[in-house]
Amino acid sequence: MDQANRPTPEREEAAREFEQHRPRLFSLAYRMLGSAAEAEDAVQDAYLRWHGAETGQVAAPGPWLNKVLTNLCLTRLTSARARREEYPGTWLPEPVAGAALGPLERAEQREAVSFAVLTMMERLSPPERAAVVLHDAFGYSHREVAGVLDRTEAAARQLYHRGRTRLAAEAPPTGPADAEQAAALLARFLRAAADGDLEQLEELLAAQVVVWTDGGGRARAALRPVHGRTSAARFLAGLFERFTDGVRLELAEANGGPVLLGWEGDALTSVGLLEAGPDGVTAVRILRNPDKLAHYAHRHRPLSQNR
Repeated sequence: MDQANRPTPEREEAAREFEQHRPRLFSLAYRMLGSAAEAEDAVQDAYLRWHGAETGQVAAPGPWLNKVLTNLCLTRLTSARARREEYPGTWLPEPVAGAALGPLERAEQREAVSFAVLTMMERLSPPERAAVVLHDAFGYSHREVAGVLDRTEAAARQLYHRGRTRLAAEAPPTGPADAEQAAALLARFLRAAADGDLEQLEELLAAQVVVWTDGGGRARAALRPVHGRTSAARFLAGLFERFTDGVRLELAEANGGPVLLGWEGDALTSVGLLEAGPDGVTAVRILRNPDKLAHYAHRHRPLSQNR
């Protein structure tokens, strides 16, 4: 490295400072974008802004970085919404290992990063999404949210309440009480689907169940959701028959809950998860787009190994 490009002690210290904030910044960006890859890119853009700033003049690095990153995400969301409207078939969020999302001890924390909530977040405007994420996940007051978004406090409060109202209107029914019950339900579902047991599958599914599959044009998947208990059971049994030959199945954790992984050799080829209500499984979401599985593949935490 030539002398002109050699990092100064101040720059090295600034880089170390940024790394202390990186996990929280990724957690924020992922909740904003629903994409691990886009979240990493946004965090890297924030680092470049940090690297170019006069960091000695930044009195509070954490809030400064949160504001920079939030606004980078708002810009990305505007273009992402246009891309997702042209996405081939169903768009689903990327799975992320819980350790990358910060504390998920409480049910509310797990719900906030669930696929159901992240999918519903797509229906919010970017400022509404930012207001909800900053307030609920990071404890920002409405006044602090207003400072990040360059709005008045009243406007920030309105964004938050509008976003929360829209989310509440589409909230899914309450599912299993804890991760152990959810994992047990997933294991029962797996056995029935693998055996092609349509009767048992139908017993596990709610009458209005919906199945979404996301191939992104990169892997075979249904382009439209499959609705209803009978159609869903037949579709899922056929899916397992076609795509699980030579595939190793594994129960693991993602986004604060249990998921089913499909491996072909060392390649992760699918991630499936269930959402349950009082009457059974209300939704099945299956990701097969390889672009969305790469980030998770080396970061998952196994729950158990199917034999």
